[in-house]
Amino acid sequence: MEVPAAADRYVGEVKQQMRDGFGLYVYPNSFFQYEGEWKKGKKHGIGKFLMKDGSYYEGEFLNGEIEGNGVRYWAASGNEYCGQFSQGEIHGYGVMKYFNGARYEGEFHYGARTGHGAMIDNEGQVYRGSFHSNKRQGEGELFYQNGDHYQGDWVLDRRQGHGILQYADSSYYEGQWRNDLFNGQGSMIHCSGVTYDGMWINGHPATEATKLVILGEGIQEVVQGSPFTIEVQLQNNEGKLAKAESGRVLQIWAGVKHIKLSPTGSDTFLEMVDLEESLFETPFGFDAIRYPLMEYVPDPDKVKWNSAASSRSEITMVGSLGNRDSDVNKSKLDLVAATGKPQDSLLDTPDPSPVNKERGTNQQEEALYGSQLFLAVEKASIPTLANQRAESGSAVFWNIALAEPPASYRPFMILDELEKKTIKKLSSRALSDRTTVSQEKISESRSETSVKLGGKSKKVQNATDLQTVRLGEYVIMVQDVTAPPFLGRTLSPAFVLLKVIPQKPNRKGSRKELHKVPNK
Repeated sequence: MEVPAAADRYVGEVKQQMRDGFGLYVYPNSFFQYEGEWKKGKKHGIGKFLMKDGSYYEGEFLNGEIEGNGVRYWAASGNEYCGQFSQGEIHGYGVMKYFNGARYEGEFHYGARTGHGAMIDNEGQVYRGSFHSNKRQGEGELFYQNGDHYQGDWVLDRRQGHGILQYADSSYYEGQWRNDLFNGQGSMIHCSGVTYDGMWINGHPATEATKLVILGEGIQEVVQGSPFTIEVQLQNNEGKLAKAESGRVLQIWAGVKHIKLSPTGSDTFLEMVDLEESLFETPFGFDAIRYPLMEYVPDPDKVKWNSAASSRSEITMVGSLGNRDSDVNKSKLDLVAATGKPQDSLLDTPDPSPVNKERGTNQQEEALYGSQLFLAVEKASIPTLANQRAESGSAVFWNIALAEPPASYRPFMILDELEKKTIKKLSSRALSDRTTVSQEKISESRSETSVKLGGKSKKVQNATDLQTVRLGEYVIMVQDVTAPPFLGRTLSPAFVLLKVIPQKPNRKGSRKELHKVPNK
């Protein structure tokens, strides 16, 4: 049994047996229907074409085709278009509103975004420029949601060609792009002040700096009280100078080896203080405690430390790098103001703790406890030199010098205590052998022992004198403190050992020549 085909149905105006005027037409399959104007049996004028799923077109018709301006809605996707049509297709200028919140306003070519237009995506990013086949193509600019702004060439929805990217943090790149990344010749001015002008590969500098290197030998020597210069290079993985980069901020520090005392007896007093802020790791197998550096001034009366904010830390270095009685006395007066005792009698420094006053302490504990009075001064009195910006991959710290150690500088106090203990042990051994060694030889043995220990039993005080830079090895560290880091990367610090050696005494002949008075 055959099912008769559904018949079409028309209700409306008719002229000469044809639909003409306004009417409603239901198609045979009942999925489509048209309501609007007709002319000579064809949809012509203003009308609305509806589909059973809820989709529709409402607008102009010409000779049975969608042509002109209208509104199209797709029920399946939720998208809606308002604009020009041609031969039933979106064509010309119009506005497309997407269900996900995106919006395009501009030119279309038979259903595709082609020509000039503006697109706001569902993330709030705005693109203005050229399109081809629904993709960004040609010249255009993109305003990112985070505040970045790109203006330049596009190929297949990607930044490619020449373009300028302005970051929200004021960083700036201008140059070549490929596959949405920096590729080719380009220059960047980073918000930290770092600049790079050269080749780029996949978003990274072709000659990217990957490490800091201090030029010279691994162990460098400097005469006590003399200035020195530290030259630093920014190098890539191949050890080549990164000439294309400038502006990276470098900071220099000095330090001495941190000696950990045994957790017994009164030695632990020096370890009770939190040293994390002043300690830094070194590649030499030990941690170091920061030591002050200063700018070298030839006239010793004008050498000053960089002062800290607190009045207690405003320490001015007046005097030569050698010993001066007036300066030593001044340091002693500072110690008297804090402890009530002259500096020469550190071992007699009283313990201000009420508990210790009652039970009594030995002199060594009192001295170590007294050193804690200078904790705040020591932390605040370690100055820093002015940072240097690298130029063409290089930086130089000119004419710097080791400063005088702060009052009660813990590493030197520890060394002095260890030296004193060693001297006492050796002295006691020598005294026990009185039957075989004369008193004169014992005296000579003590003096030789003092020399071997880098000191002198009486001269240990001179070694820790505040007006003298102590002989020995120091650590020099240069670190990258660029903020924010350039391209998100901070270079690892560079290190070198600095050995302070004593001044060579003048020869007798030269002394005579200097003081020789010419005959008249």
